[in-house]
Amino acid sequence: TKEQIKGLDEQVQEIKKDVLAISAELNQLEEKLIYPSDTQLAFFVSVEDGSNYQPDAIKIKLNGKDVAHYIYSYKEVEAMQRGGVQRVFVGNVQTGEHRLDVVSLGKDGGSKTNDKASHIVKKGVGPQILEIRLSSSGIKFNDW
Repeated sequence: TKEQIKGLDEQVQEIKKDVLAISAELNQLEEKLIYPSDTQLAFFVSVEDGSNYQPDAIKIKLNGKDVAHYIYSYKEVEAMQRGGVQRVFVGNVQTGEHRLDVVSLGKDGGSKTNDKASHIVKKGVGPQILEIRLSSSGIKFNDW
């Protein structure tokens, strides 16, 4: 009958809602397991305000291992020069000191640049964010 079909349809809709809620919870749990907040480390890249620097590519090593490399498009360079920030790495590391090596290829005006810089990341308990700021005068680091 129509009433039975309607009741069955309502049950199916309720089951769908429950499945979607369970799926969302599982995704949150998976993210917490993969990136627990106390070991999380994230690197963001930006271009210094007022700089003519145009990044072409960046390569990042953490403790001697490649963790990120990226080649920038024209639109991405424009966005970064207007204040945009790019997340290039999110990962888990133990507390303590970690060596970060960054190589940036780009242009300053018309001349090509090849900048290299190293930084010691002092990872404490809790999530940590590090900004890698590119400019005509080199690479700078800013802990958030």
